[in-house]
Amino acid sequence: MIPTNKQTELSPKTGEPASEVVRTLTSHMPTYVLLTAAHNEEADIARTIESVAAQTVLPERWVIVSDNSTDETDNIVQTYADKHDWIRLLRVSRKPGISFASKIIALKEGEKLLQDVPYDYLGNVDGDVAFEPFYFERLLTRFQENPRLGIAGGYVHDLLDGEFRNRPGNSPFAVAHAGQLVRKECYQAIGGYAVLKYGGEDWHAQVSAKMRGWHTEAFSDLRISHYRPTGTKGSHLNHVFRQGKMDYSLGSYPPFEIFKCLRCIPQKPLFIGGIARLLGFSWSSLIHEDRPVTSEFVAFLRKEQKERMRVWTKGKNTLPTLSF
Repeated sequence: MIPTNKQTELSPKTGEPASEVVRTLTSHMPTYVLLTAAHNEEADIARTIESVAAQTVLPERWVIVSDNSTDETDNIVQTYADKHDWIRLLRVSRKPGISFASKIIALKEGEKLLQDVPYDYLGNVDGDVAFEPFYFERLLTRFQENPRLGIAGGYVHDLLDGEFRNRPGNSPFAVAHAGQLVRKECYQAIGGYAVLKYGGEDWHAQVSAKMRGWHTEAFSDLRISHYRPTGTKGSHLNHVFRQGKMDYSLGSYPPFEIFKCLRCIPQKPLFIGGIARLLGFSWSSLIHEDRPVTSEFVAFLRKEQKERMRVWTKGKNTLPTLSF
Protein backbone atom coordinates (compact mmCIF):
# COMPACT_ATOMS: atom_id res chain seq x y z
CA MET A 1 0.00 0.00 0.00
CA ILE A 2 1.22 3.52 -0.75
CA PRO A 3 2.03 5.26 2.55
CA THR A 4 0.02 8.37 3.33
CA ASN A 5 0.61 11.02 5.96
CA LYS A 6 -1.35 14.25 6.20
CA GLN A 7 0.39 15.53 9.32
CA THR A 8 3.20 18.06 9.14
CA GLU A 9 5.96 16.24 10.93
CA LEU A 10 9.65 15.73 10.26
CA SER A 11 11.27 12.56 9.01
CA PRO A 12 13.67 11.25 11.71
CA LYS A 13 16.15 10.24 8.99
CA THR A 14 16.25 13.29 6.72
CA GLY A 15 14.83 16.11 8.77
CA GLU A 16 12.53 16.93 5.86
CA PRO A 17 8.76 17.28 6.25
CA ALA A 18 7.28 13.80 6.28
CA SER A 19 4.90 14.75 3.47
CA GLU A 20 7.89 15.46 1.23
CA VAL A 21 9.36 12.05 2.06
CA VAL A 22 6.03 10.42 1.15
CA ARG A 23 5.94 12.35 -2.12
CA THR A 24 9.42 11.12 -2.95
CA LEU A 25 8.48 7.52 -2.17
CA THR A 26 5.28 7.58 -4.20
CA SER A 27 6.99 9.22 -7.15
CA HIS A 28 8.88 5.97 -7.66
CA MET A 29 5.77 3.80 -7.48
CA PRO A 30 4.58 2.40 -10.82
CA THR A 31 1.52 4.18 -12.21
CA TYR A 32 -1.36 2.91 -14.27
CA VAL A 33 -4.32 4.15 -16.28
CA LEU A 34 -7.57 2.39 -17.12
CA LEU A 35 -9.95 2.17 -20.05
CA THR A 36 -13.54 0.92 -20.05
CA ALA A 37 -15.97 0.49 -22.92
CA ALA A 38 -19.47 0.55 -21.44
CA HIS A 39 -22.59 -0.18 -23.47
CA ASN A 40 -25.83 0.12 -21.47
CA GLU A 41 -24.22 -0.74 -18.14
CA GLU A 42 -26.59 1.21 -15.86
CA ALA A 43 -27.18 -1.87 -13.69
CA ASP A 44 -23.52 -2.42 -12.80
CA ILE A 45 -21.30 0.54 -13.71
CA ALA A 46 -21.73 2.34 -10.36
CA ARG A 47 -20.53 -0.76 -8.51
CA THR A 48 -17.52 -0.98 -10.82
CA ILE A 49 -16.59 2.67 -10.30
CA GLU A 50 -16.90 2.42 -6.53
CA SER A 51 -14.72 -0.69 -6.61
CA VAL A 52 -11.94 1.14 -8.46
CA ALA A 53 -12.34 4.26 -6.30
CA ALA A 54 -11.71 2.06 -3.24
CA GLN A 55 -8.38 0.71 -4.55
CA THR A 56 -5.33 1.14 -2.34
CA VAL A 57 -3.48 2.46 -5.40
CA LEU A 58 -5.63 4.63 -7.66
CA PRO A 59 -5.19 5.02 -11.43
CA GLU A 60 -3.70 8.23 -12.78
CA ARG A 61 -6.69 8.44 -15.10
CA TRP A 62 -9.65 6.28 -16.00
CA VAL A 63 -11.43 6.93 -19.29
CA ILE A 64 -14.89 5.38 -19.40
CA VAL A 65 -16.20 5.33 -22.94
CA SER A 66 -19.96 5.16 -23.27
CA ASP A 67 -20.28 3.00 -26.38
CA ASN A 68 -23.56 4.26 -27.84
CA SER A 69 -25.40 3.72 -24.55
CA THR A 70 -29.13 4.46 -24.55
CA ASP A 71 -29.79 4.02 -20.83
CA GLU A 72 -28.54 5.94 -17.78
CA THR A 73 -24.89 4.90 -18.17
CA ASP A 74 -23.72 8.38 -19.19
CA ASN A 75 -25.42 10.15 -16.29
CA ILE A 76 -24.10 7.66 -13.74
CA VAL A 77 -20.52 7.93 -14.99
CA GLN A 78 -20.69 11.73 -15.15
CA THR A 79 -21.86 11.85 -11.54
CA TYR A 80 -18.71 10.04 -10.46
CA ALA A 81 -16.52 12.06 -12.84
CA ASP A 82 -17.74 15.21 -11.09
CA LYS A 83 -16.48 13.76 -7.80
CA HIS A 84 -13.16 12.31 -8.99
CA ASP A 85 -10.87 14.34 -11.23
CA TRP A 86 -9.13 11.17 -12.47
CA ILE A 87 -12.32 9.86 -14.12
CA ARG A 88 -13.24 10.99 -17.64
CA LEU A 89 -16.42 10.26 -19.58
CA LEU A 90 -16.27 9.99 -23.36
CA ARG A 91 -19.31 9.19 -25.46
CA VAL A 92 -19.06 7.59 -28.89
CA SER A 93 -21.93 6.94 -31.28
CA ARG A 94 -22.33 4.14 -33.78
CA LYS A 95 -24.99 2.06 -35.47
CA PRO A 96 -27.20 0.13 -32.99
CA GLY A 97 -26.49 -3.52 -32.30
CA ILE A 98 -23.91 -5.74 -30.62
CA SER A 99 -20.45 -5.63 -32.16
CA PHE A 100 -17.31 -7.13 -30.67
CA ALA A 101 -15.18 -4.85 -32.81
CA SER A 102 -16.99 -1.76 -31.49
CA LYS A 103 -15.64 -2.37 -27.99
CA ILE A 104 -12.02 -2.05 -29.11
CA ILE A 105 -12.85 0.87 -31.40
CA ALA A 106 -14.33 2.61 -28.34
CA LEU A 107 -11.24 1.82 -26.26
CA LYS A 108 -8.98 3.26 -28.95
CA GLU A 109 -11.01 6.48 -28.87
CA GLY A 110 -10.64 6.58 -25.11
CA GLU A 111 -6.90 6.04 -25.38
CA LYS A 112 -6.62 9.46 -27.02
CA LEU A 113 -7.52 11.02 -23.67
CA LEU A 114 -4.48 9.38 -22.08
CA GLN A 115 -1.88 11.07 -24.25
CA ASP A 116 -1.10 13.79 -21.70
CA VAL A 117 -0.78 11.35 -18.77
CA PRO A 118 2.52 9.62 -17.92
CA TYR A 119 2.00 6.00 -16.89
CA ASP A 120 3.76 2.64 -16.67
CA TYR A 121 0.79 0.30 -17.23
CA LEU A 122 -2.44 0.48 -19.18
CA GLY A 123 -5.40 -1.59 -18.15
CA ASN A 124 -8.87 -2.60 -19.22
CA VAL A 125 -11.81 -2.88 -16.85
CA ASP A 126 -15.22 -4.12 -17.97
CA GLY A 127 -18.28 -2.18 -16.86
CA ASP A 128 -19.82 -5.03 -14.87
CA VAL A 129 -17.04 -6.18 -12.53
CA ALA A 130 -15.71 -5.42 -9.06
CA PHE A 131 -12.38 -5.96 -7.30
CA GLU A 132 -11.03 -6.30 -3.81
CA PRO A 133 -9.36 -3.05 -2.67
CA PHE A 134 -5.80 -4.38 -3.08
CA TYR A 135 -6.34 -5.82 -6.58
CA PHE A 136 -4.32 -3.32 -8.60
CA GLU A 137 -1.69 -2.78 -5.92
CA ARG A 138 -0.90 -6.49 -5.93
CA LEU A 139 -0.92 -6.62 -9.72
CA LEU A 140 1.64 -3.81 -9.82
CA THR A 141 3.75 -5.74 -7.33
CA ARG A 142 3.75 -8.80 -9.61
CA PHE A 143 4.98 -6.65 -12.47
CA GLN A 144 7.77 -5.23 -10.32
CA GLU A 145 8.84 -8.74 -9.32
CA ASN A 146 9.08 -9.88 -12.97
CA PRO A 147 10.44 -7.32 -15.48
CA ARG A 148 9.39 -9.59 -18.39
CA LEU A 149 5.77 -9.79 -17.25
CA GLY A 150 3.90 -8.01 -20.01
CA ILE A 151 0.21 -8.80 -19.37
CA ALA A 152 -1.36 -9.88 -16.08
CA GLY A 153 -4.70 -10.10 -14.32
CA GLY A 154 -6.77 -12.17 -11.96
CA TYR A 155 -9.26 -15.03 -12.13
CA VAL A 156 -12.86 -14.26 -13.09
CA HIS A 157 -15.65 -15.39 -10.78
CA ASP A 158 -19.06 -15.24 -12.50
CA LEU A 159 -22.28 -14.52 -10.62
CA LEU A 160 -24.45 -17.58 -11.23
CA ASP A 161 -27.58 -18.53 -9.30
CA GLY A 162 -26.85 -15.95 -6.63
CA GLU A 163 -23.22 -16.87 -5.94
CA PHE A 164 -19.84 -16.19 -7.50
CA ARG A 165 -18.29 -19.24 -9.12
CA ASN A 166 -14.81 -19.78 -10.45
CA ARG A 167 -15.01 -19.55 -14.26
CA PRO A 168 -14.21 -22.95 -15.87
CA GLY A 169 -11.77 -21.33 -18.32
CA ASN A 170 -9.63 -19.76 -15.61
CA SER A 171 -5.96 -20.72 -15.81
CA PRO A 172 -2.56 -19.06 -15.60
CA PHE A 173 -2.50 -19.13 -19.43
CA ALA A 174 -5.63 -16.99 -19.88
CA VAL A 175 -5.57 -13.36 -18.71
CA ALA A 176 -9.16 -12.18 -18.98
CA HIS A 177 -9.72 -8.78 -20.52
CA ALA A 178 -12.25 -7.97 -17.78
CA GLY A 179 -9.56 -6.73 -15.39
CA GLN A 180 -6.03 -6.76 -16.75
CA LEU A 181 -2.95 -4.55 -16.88
CA VAL A 182 -0.44 -4.38 -19.74
CA ARG A 183 3.07 -3.02 -19.34
CA LYS A 184 3.35 0.09 -21.52
CA GLU A 185 6.36 -1.23 -23.46
CA CYS A 186 4.51 -4.49 -24.14
CA TYR A 187 1.35 -2.67 -25.20
CA GLN A 188 3.32 -0.60 -27.68
CA ALA A 189 5.18 -3.67 -28.97
CA ILE A 190 1.94 -5.50 -29.83
CA GLY A 191 0.31 -2.41 -31.32
CA GLY A 192 -2.43 -2.24 -28.69
CA TYR A 193 -5.63 -4.28 -28.68
CA ALA A 194 -6.63 -5.64 -32.07
CA VAL A 195 -10.04 -4.89 -33.58
CA LEU A 196 -11.48 -8.36 -34.23
CA LYS A 197 -14.85 -9.25 -35.75
CA TYR A 198 -15.54 -12.14 -33.36
CA GLY A 199 -13.74 -10.83 -30.29
CA GLY A 200 -10.79 -12.50 -28.60
CA GLU A 201 -8.69 -9.36 -28.20
CA ASP A 202 -7.33 -10.62 -24.88
CA TRP A 203 -6.20 -13.91 -26.45
CA HIS A 204 -4.71 -12.10 -29.44
CA ALA A 205 -2.82 -9.70 -27.16
CA GLN A 206 -1.30 -12.51 -25.12
CA VAL A 207 -0.12 -14.53 -28.12
CA SER A 208 1.31 -11.35 -29.68
CA ALA A 209 3.10 -10.51 -26.44
CA LYS A 210 4.63 -13.98 -26.08
CA MET A 211 5.78 -13.87 -29.71
CA ARG A 212 7.83 -10.84 -28.71
CA GLY A 213 9.36 -12.45 -25.63
CA TRP A 214 6.97 -11.19 -22.96
CA HIS A 215 5.47 -13.34 -20.21
CA THR A 216 1.73 -13.30 -19.52
CA GLU A 217 -0.03 -14.74 -16.49
CA ALA A 218 -3.33 -14.78 -14.61
CA PHE A 219 -3.09 -15.09 -10.82
CA SER A 220 -5.62 -17.22 -8.95
CA ASP A 221 -5.32 -15.19 -5.73
CA LEU A 222 -6.54 -12.02 -7.46
CA ARG A 223 -10.30 -12.15 -7.86
CA ILE A 224 -12.49 -10.41 -10.44
CA SER A 225 -16.17 -10.51 -9.47
CA HIS A 226 -18.19 -10.57 -12.69
CA TYR A 227 -21.82 -9.60 -12.23
CA ARG A 228 -23.06 -10.37 -15.74
CA PRO A 229 -21.35 -13.46 -17.14
CA THR A 230 -20.26 -13.35 -20.76
CA GLY A 231 -22.89 -14.65 -23.13
CA THR A 232 -25.92 -13.88 -20.97
CA LYS A 233 -27.03 -11.12 -23.34
CA GLY A 234 -28.99 -12.72 -26.17
CA SER A 235 -28.86 -16.37 -27.17
CA HIS A 236 -26.30 -18.54 -25.38
CA LEU A 237 -26.05 -20.84 -28.41
CA ASN A 238 -25.26 -17.87 -30.67
CA HIS A 239 -22.61 -16.84 -28.16
CA VAL A 240 -20.78 -20.18 -28.14
CA PHE A 241 -21.18 -20.56 -31.91
CA ARG A 242 -19.48 -17.17 -32.25
CA GLN A 243 -16.71 -18.35 -29.91
CA GLY A 244 -16.02 -21.26 -32.26
CA LYS A 245 -15.72 -18.82 -35.17
CA MET A 246 -13.40 -16.71 -33.03
CA ASP A 247 -11.20 -19.74 -32.33
CA TYR A 248 -10.93 -20.45 -36.04
CA SER A 249 -10.22 -16.82 -36.90
CA LEU A 250 -7.20 -16.78 -34.58
CA GLY A 251 -5.86 -20.07 -35.96
CA SER A 252 -6.58 -22.55 -33.17
CA TYR A 253 -5.19 -26.05 -33.85
CA PRO A 254 -8.17 -28.33 -34.73
CA PRO A 255 -7.31 -31.25 -32.38
CA PHE A 256 -6.78 -28.74 -29.57
CA GLU A 257 -10.16 -27.22 -30.38
CA ILE A 258 -11.83 -30.60 -29.96
CA PHE A 259 -10.18 -31.10 -26.58
CA LYS A 260 -11.19 -27.61 -25.55
CA CYS A 261 -14.81 -28.12 -26.52
CA LEU A 262 -14.91 -31.23 -24.34
CA ARG A 263 -14.71 -28.85 -21.40
CA CYS A 264 -18.17 -27.58 -22.33
CA ILE A 265 -19.85 -30.97 -21.95
CA PRO A 266 -20.61 -30.81 -18.19
CA GLN A 267 -21.81 -27.22 -18.41
CA LYS A 268 -25.46 -26.28 -18.76
CA PRO A 269 -27.08 -26.84 -21.14
CA LEU A 270 -25.35 -30.22 -21.18
CA PHE A 271 -23.48 -31.13 -24.39
CA ILE A 272 -25.07 -28.34 -26.43
CA GLY A 273 -22.51 -25.63 -25.66
CA GLY A 274 -19.53 -27.73 -26.71
CA ILE A 275 -21.26 -28.90 -29.87
CA ALA A 276 -22.28 -25.36 -30.84
CA ARG A 277 -18.74 -24.07 -30.35
CA LEU A 278 -17.28 -26.87 -32.43
CA LEU A 279 -19.91 -26.21 -35.14
CA GLY A 280 -18.88 -22.56 -35.25
CA PHE A 281 -15.25 -23.57 -35.68
CA SER A 282 -16.15 -26.17 -38.32
CA TRP A 283 -18.36 -23.80 -40.29
CA SER A 284 -15.61 -21.16 -40.55
CA SER A 285 -13.20 -23.88 -41.60
CA LEU A 286 -15.62 -25.24 -44.21
CA ILE A 287 -16.06 -21.86 -45.92
CA HIS A 288 -12.37 -21.01 -45.51
CA GLU A 289 -13.16 -17.76 -43.76
CA ASP A 290 -10.35 -15.21 -43.88
CA ARG A 291 -8.26 -14.88 -40.75
CA PRO A 292 -7.22 -11.43 -39.44
CA VAL A 293 -3.86 -12.77 -38.20
CA THR A 294 -0.55 -13.59 -39.86
CA SER A 295 0.72 -17.06 -40.67
CA GLU A 296 3.47 -16.46 -38.08
CA PHE A 297 0.79 -15.83 -35.44
CA VAL A 298 -1.01 -19.06 -36.32
CA ALA A 299 2.22 -21.08 -36.29
CA PHE A 300 3.22 -19.71 -32.88
CA LEU A 301 -0.23 -20.35 -31.39
CA ARG A 302 -0.40 -23.91 -32.71
CA LYS A 303 3.08 -24.73 -31.49
CA GLU A 304 2.04 -23.62 -28.02
CA GLN A 305 -1.22 -25.57 -28.18
CA LYS A 306 0.54 -28.74 -29.37
CA GLU A 307 2.94 -28.50 -26.45
CA ARG A 308 0.08 -28.17 -24.00
CA MET A 309 -1.61 -31.19 -25.58
CA ARG A 310 1.64 -33.15 -25.29
CA VAL A 311 1.87 -32.31 -21.59
CA TRP A 312 -1.77 -33.26 -21.09
CA THR A 313 -1.45 -36.64 -22.81
CA LYS A 314 1.38 -37.47 -20.41
CA GLY A 315 -1.00 -36.93 -17.51
CA LYS A 316 0.71 -33.80 -16.22
CA ASN A 317 -2.13 -31.39 -16.76
CA THR A 318 -5.89 -31.06 -17.10
CA LEU A 319 -7.72 -30.56 -20.35
CA PRO A 320 -6.81 -27.38 -22.25
CA THR A 321 -8.59 -24.30 -20.92
CA LEU A 322 -11.88 -23.39 -22.49
CA SER A 323 -10.98 -19.84 -23.52
CA PHE A 324 -7.47 -20.26 -24.84
